[in-house]
Amino acid sequence: MQFAKNQNDNVCLNKGGCNNYWWMQLILPIAGMLFLAGLISSNLLSATAVADANEAKPKSIIAEGAQPKLVSRDYSFTEGPAVDKDGNIYFTDQPNDKILKWSVEDGSISVFLDKAGRANGMFFDKEGNLYACADEKNELWKIDKDGKVTVLVKDFEGKLLNGPNDLWISPLTGAIYFTDPMFARNYWTRSRQVQQEAGQQVYYISPDRKTVKRLTDDMRQPNGIVGTPDGKTLYVADMGANQTYKYTINEDGSISDKTPFCRMGSDGMTIDEQGNIYLTGNGGVTVFNSKGEQIEKITPTRGWHANVCFGGKDRKTLFITAGNSVFTLEMNVKGVQ
Repeated sequence: MQFAKNQNDNVCLNKGGCNNYWWMQLILPIAGMLFLAGLISSNLLSATAVADANEAKPKSIIAEGAQPKLVSRDYSFTEGPAVDKDGNIYFTDQPNDKILKWSVEDGSISVFLDKAGRANGMFFDKEGNLYACADEKNELWKIDKDGKVTVLVKDFEGKLLNGPNDLWISPLTGAIYFTDPMFARNYWTRSRQVQQEAGQQVYYISPDRKTVKRLTDDMRQPNGIVGTPDGKTLYVADMGANQTYKYTINEDGSISDKTPFCRMGSDGMTIDEQGNIYLTGNGGVTVFNSKGEQIEKITPTRGWHANVCFGGKDRKTLFITAGNSVFTLEMNVKGVQ
C-alpha cells in the first residue's frame, strides 16, 4: 500500500478513496497528552502503594545491623538469666553450681554466689531479692543482695517437689508462679521418679509467702513461664505437649481460661513491651507476637538455647544463655518485668 499527496492536501489510498487527515493532527497530540497523564498517575499510585506498604510493614524488633554478640563461652551449661533494677543480668552455670553477674557498666562477669543450689530459673522481686529454682534439693530460694539464702519451699503437702525449674513474680501482687517438671539430675541422691501424685504441674506462692497451691492438673512437663506486666495474663510452656498456653490470672491468684498460644514448648521465656513472647530451645530464640504468630527467629548458635531475658540500662539488650555460652543482642524493643 502506497500513500500519495494531491493538490488539495488529501491523502489517497491506492484502493479505497481519499480521507481528510486534519483530524489526525488534532487527535495525536491529545492522545499523547492522555498517555503521559496516565503514566504519571500510574507512577504516583505505585509510589503511594510502596510508601503505604513500607509504612504498614512493622519495624524489626532487632536493632538495625545488630547481630548476636558472644560475651563468653567459659561455662558448662548456662541458665536462668534475670535482670535487677539497674539492668545487670544474673545467670547460672548450673553444673558448676554458680550464679554469675554480668555488669551493665562494663560488660564484665563476676561470681555473685558460689554453692548456689544448682540454681536454674531465677527472677528478681521489686525489693531486689533474687529468687532461684534450686535444683539440687528441689527447693525454691530467696537470695538477698548480700547473698544470704532463705529456703521458701522444700516440699508440697509433705512430699518432695519434682524439681522447680522456672518462675515469674507478678508485679501487681508479688505472688510467685513456678513450674515443677521432672528432669532427673545425675547429682541427685533421691529417687529420680516423679514425686508428686498430680505429676508435673504449675504452682503458686502467695504474696505473704505463707501459702503454696497447685494451679494445674493437666500439664505434661511444664517449663518456661512468664506473665504480662499488668499481672493479668500468664504464659506457660508445656515441653511435654510441645505447646505454650495462655491463662487469665484471677484476683485470688488462681489461673483460668487455658488457651493454646502457639505450637511450641520452651525452656525459658521472656516478654517485651509490645507483648511479644520469646521462646527458647534447640536452634535459637523464637519470637511470637501477642496473637501467637511467629515474627522472628534469633540464632546465636546451632545448639540449645536455654533461657533469655532483657537487660541493660534501657532494657534493650537481649541476654541469651546457650549451652556453654552467653550472648547479647541489641534490640529496638524493651523488656518488661
